[in-house]
Amino acid sequence: MKSPPLTAQQLAVEIIVPARNEADRLPEGLAALCAKAATLPLSVAILVVDSGSTDSTADVVRRWPAGPVPVGLLRCDRPGKGLAVRAGLLATQAPFVGFCDADMATDLSALDVATRLLVAGHQVVIGSRGLRESVVQSRSSLARRAGAFVFRAVAASIVADSTDTQCGFKFFDGPLARMAAGSLRTAGFAFDVELLEACLRLGATVTEIPVQWRDVTGSTFSVSRHSAAVFRGLGSIWLRSLAETVSGRNEDPTTEASPAAYAGWAMPVASAKLTSDGAAS
Repeated sequence: MKSPPLTAQQLAVEIIVPARNEADRLPEGLAALCAKAATLPLSVAILVVDSGSTDSTADVVRRWPAGPVPVGLLRCDRPGKGLAVRAGLLATQAPFVGFCDADMATDLSALDVATRLLVAGHQVVIGSRGLRESVVQSRSSLARRAGAFVFRAVAASIVADSTDTQCGFKFFDGPLARMAAGSLRTAGFAFDVELLEACLRLGATVTEIPVQWRDVTGSTFSVSRHSAAVFRGLGSIWLRSLAETVSGRNEDPTTEASPAAYAGWAMPVASAKLTSDGAAS
């Protein structure tokens, strides 16, 4: 028997999965995410954003069987991970939102820590492969590692103190994320930096958590095809950030408080960088 869909008032967490031509990898990843989400002590819904796919990605979602975790589809005609995540965030209504990659390269055990921290009052919780406690299995080429080094150096000038802006596992206070997403302009892979910078500008702090991460084959990112666009996008973000700093622009940092109904799940945390079980390091 098909379960009735959750209403906006019943939802606690909405998880966005941007997907472009992921018909082959999405079923396994989506099954794992649904299974994990069903174990969380908060009500969860998943929204797959089809980022201009030319394969049967959308059909995979349309045919997804009903279960305890509802799965929805949002079509985004223009390709671009930044565009897909922005569209997904703006379509949410839950008090907590986040996104993870279709390949689920980040082990989903991080969801337990992320949701506890959100309920405890942390407004931005992101996975970081750069933390000492993280376990990373990578098969990156030398060219990709060199490009990542340069990218991190530039990103650090925009999002200070972040050890990893690009891990595809990020969760937010919902009102904050929707406010930050409204100003996003970056269509491609560098959008994470702009999103984090927007959250910081709105007065939030970023909490990093260690993750278990593996390099899954079939990534849509190509060093040869995407590097130039990524660095152009990063340069544009840096210039806009610099201009806003010089002009003294400061958005209203006030956001809606997360519902007190979830306060029972709160867990006190003292540090902005945490161990995998949510304890301060």
